[in-house]
Amino acid sequence: MKYWLGIDVGTGGSRALLVRADGTVVSGVTAAHEDILMLKPLWAEQRPQDWWNASRQAVRQLLAETGVRGEQIAGVGLSGQMHGLTLLDAADQVIRPALIWCDQRSQEQVDWINAKAGKDMVLEQTANPVLTGFTAPKLLWVRDHDPASYERVRRMLLPKDYIRFCLTGEYVSEVSDASGTALFDVMQRRWARPLVDKLGIDASVLPEVVESPQTTGRISRAAAEETGLQAGTPLVGGGGDQAASAIGNGIVKPGLVSCTVGTSGVVFSHLEEAAYDPEGRVHTFCHAVPGKWHIMGVTQGAGLSLQWFRNQLATGLADQAAREGVEVYDLLTEEAAAVPAGAEGLYWLPYLMGERTPHLDANARGGWVGLTAKHTRGHLVRAILEGVAYSLNDCLGIIESLGASVEAVRASGGGAKSPLWRSILAGVFTKPIATLQTQEGSAYGAALLAMVGTGEFGSVEEACGGVIIEQRRDLPDSALTAAYGRGYATFRDLYPALRDLFPKM
Repeated sequence: MKYWLGIDVGTGGSRALLVRADGTVVSGVTAAHEDILMLKPLWAEQRPQDWWNASRQAVRQLLAETGVRGEQIAGVGLSGQMHGLTLLDAADQVIRPALIWCDQRSQEQVDWINAKAGKDMVLEQTANPVLTGFTAPKLLWVRDHDPASYERVRRMLLPKDYIRFCLTGEYVSEVSDASGTALFDVMQRRWARPLVDKLGIDASVLPEVVESPQTTGRISRAAAEETGLQAGTPLVGGGGDQAASAIGNGIVKPGLVSCTVGTSGVVFSHLEEAAYDPEGRVHTFCHAVPGKWHIMGVTQGAGLSLQWFRNQLATGLADQAAREGVEVYDLLTEEAAAVPAGAEGLYWLPYLMGERTPHLDANARGGWVGLTAKHTRGHLVRAILEGVAYSLNDCLGIIESLGASVEAVRASGGGAKSPLWRSILAGVFTKPIATLQTQEGSAYGAALLAMVGTGEFGSVEEACGGVIIEQRRDLPDSALTAAYGRGYATFRDLYPALRDLFPKM
């Protein structure tokens, strides 16, 4: 029997997923990453070697647990967190920890890019404004603040593409992930050479870029020994985490939108033709479907908000969760479910790592507003779930205003596993929230791309149409939509009221 392997290099860990020819998930294994390095507020780094250690551990463990042999794997696909800056020297050694997607230190470099090239040129060349989260300003931050490392740079790779290099020895990316570098011509699906040259970046450090289902190399003998895969197994381009997740959710035609509630939160819509927001509040990138595009809005601190609460303010629940055989998250959402919609006037701003959509503000800070002595831990948690949903609704509203049709929203990510969070999303969005039979998201999408790239399916659309099945829909509750309509109006007033204070903090 043949199988396909999807590898997703996330923020918290790397996941390996095994899929059969009919799209059935056999099993998956996640190996955790070390904690994010946060040496200063709004800084965020990870060690690329940690991604490789976790990826090979996950693959080897998956093969061992399932009894599948390396020679039974017909193809491998990759997905991963976007925007991370991985730098290699002439000996292919990692130069320094990678500045990852949520790192916000590079506002000075964003301003320099806009002054040097002009905002109009940036938008014309990349279809997006340059943001602190993107890769180009991170590279220029290294140039300005770590010149010794910058002088050694010979290759620049995105996180999943570093894993590709470890597996195959090839320096290759693909269009969906490259779109988030602020150096890629999204309309023409190639590097934006005029902009690259204008910024004084050596184009030779940039990898080759291909379409997502295209074969990019084969597993090397060294990687085969470390992972248990067979040398010579083809590996396809794959996709940035959001594009790959959209493939895993079947977002390959108009009318369907996905909402991924992972560490970050993303609302994602397929585009037949490229279109972008002139205000830059949402991103227009190449889709992992060849010749197509997507538009997405991003909440930086979605699942991160609840993860932060668990790690910092709910450590005392760990023993109870272990006794009951549940996750701490389950106990927290159980408390939140007992609190009425609107959390009795308590609001959460999920700006723990600045914010993208719609504010484009690296200085934005998170926090509760409206706290009183009556509020309990359940109120705090419910406000987090609602605040993230409100922020994601900002994304959805802009996407709809740009002409995207939305019949239903397909939810994925850790947040989608919570019935309470799904009901809140349905109430805030006023749309049905669909969950799928397979909710593996990015790793599943990567495996489907590998199936297309190795000829099991003729196209990405054919693959998704053949294997992706909706399992249930959570419909909006009229009482919740009324409460959340009022709550969302207040939520939208909070950021403008606080905006001028954030830089002073």
